[in-house]
Parts: sequence; structure tokens; C-alpha cells
Amino acid sequence: MQRLLVIAGSDPSAGAGLQADLKTAQAFGVYAQTVVTAVTVQDTNGVYGVETINPTAVKRQIQVALGDIGADAVKIGMLGNDAIAASVANALNQVSVPLVLDPVLASSGGRLLLDEKGIEIMKARLLPRALLVTPNWPECEALTAIRPENDRAVQKVAEAFMRLGAHNLLIKGGHGRGATVRDVLIEAGGQISVFESPRQNTRHTHGTGCILSSAIASSLAQGKALVESVRLAHDFVQKAIRTAPGLGSGHGPLNLAP
Repeated sequence: MQRLLVIAGSDPSAGAGLQADLKTAQAFGVYAQTVVTAVTVQDTNGVYGVETINPTAVKRQIQVALGDIGADAVKIGMLGNDAIAASVANALNQVSVPLVLDPVLASSGGRLLLDEKGIEIMKARLLPRALLVTPNWPECEALTAIRPENDRAVQKVAEAFMRLGAHNLLIKGGHGRGATVRDVLIEAGGQISVFESPRQNTRHTHGTGCILSSAIASSLAQGKALVESVRLAHDFVQKAIRTAPGLGSGHGPLNLAP
């Protein structure tokens, strides 16, 4: 069985974070290990508190997970602060398996989930090591000062990320306003692939970014090509939204059953 190592924060509602990552990996038939970077207090309505984990404990979690079971791919989500970002970078220094970086900067409600120093460490030490970076529109704007709202802006965002050292970039289109959701993959060689689905009129979208990146990482762990991994993940998320169980009074969780 292929193995995925997930480094991210915990969500007690289980709609996002490590809990959603675990369920996604299971749906793809991949064994996932988890490294906890932070414990959040949140539900479908918002994030009310964050307690970050000791950076040394984060590093040790990674070391023992890789030293025993190992990993065929790594997914990085919420880091929490600069010290944790540095510990993660140090612990992954010799790891050569595919790495998917979901640059989680803030909750959908606007609560900051990574400080400015942490962003700089992520950009300098983790982004260049990742096979794929998966920002949404607000994250693109925060990291490049460009909002990818049209094809020209998408190209400029891609160029900005490549200057930061990114190899391949997936711009998630969930924050767009059109009739379709467009996830745009820009590969290192300049190849562009667009994955489109009708936009679903629903409030049940909690954890879509976490789930998409974990689905991609799961397929990469299985040896699938990057484009195929993104296509499978895009389709998985759209189905999960369409069949969401309708739980919670806010942005409810998706259906992550296989």
C-alpha cells in the first residue's frame, strides 16, 4: 500500500485539516500518517482559536513517521508560525518523494493561520522544494500581489511563482464568480491544463483546498502523473461537494466516502 505523510493542523469538525486529509487518502486507497502542527477550535461557521504545537515536537513527528513507515508523497497544509515552518523544512531536508504544498495563510473567515515570518520561510525553503503548489485566489494575491481573475493575470501569477522557485502551480478556482470552477495547472515547461466543472450553488464547501491537495498527493504517491493526479482530484472534490451530507449551520463538510 502506498503511503502519504500529511503535515497540517487539526479541525475538530473533521471537514478540513488532518481529519479531511485522512479521509481523502483512505478514499484513494492510500495509507496516511499525520503530523500535527496546530490544534484549532473551529466549526462550520469559523475558526475561534489556534494552539500551535512545539516546533521540536513537529520535527520529531516527521522524523519518526519517515523513519518507520516512510512515505511515497508528502502534503503540507497549515503550518501556524515561522518556527514550525522552519522545523518542517529542516525535517524534510533529505526527503526526495513528491511534495504538495497547500499554502494555507488564512481561514475562509479571514483569521490568519501563518505569520509573516512563516510566509517568508515557506516561500524560501518549502515552495522551491515542492513538486506542486496549490494556492487559491486570495493566496495568489497575498503571495504575488496579483489576483488571477483572467488568463493574463493567471500567466503573471505563474511567472511570479516561478521566480519564487515553484516548479508546477495549480491555481484553484473556487473563489471565482463565473458559471464554472476553473482549476488551472501550469507546469514547469509552460504547459497549461484547465480543469472545469459547473459551479455548484451550495454552502457546503468546507475543506475543499485541503481535500484537493491531499487527493493530488495520494495519486502522486501511487505513481500517477501530475496532470492525471490533478484531474482525478478535481473530479473527486466536485463529486464530494455535489453529494455533501448537509451537516452544520455554516460551510458544511463534503462527502469523502470512496
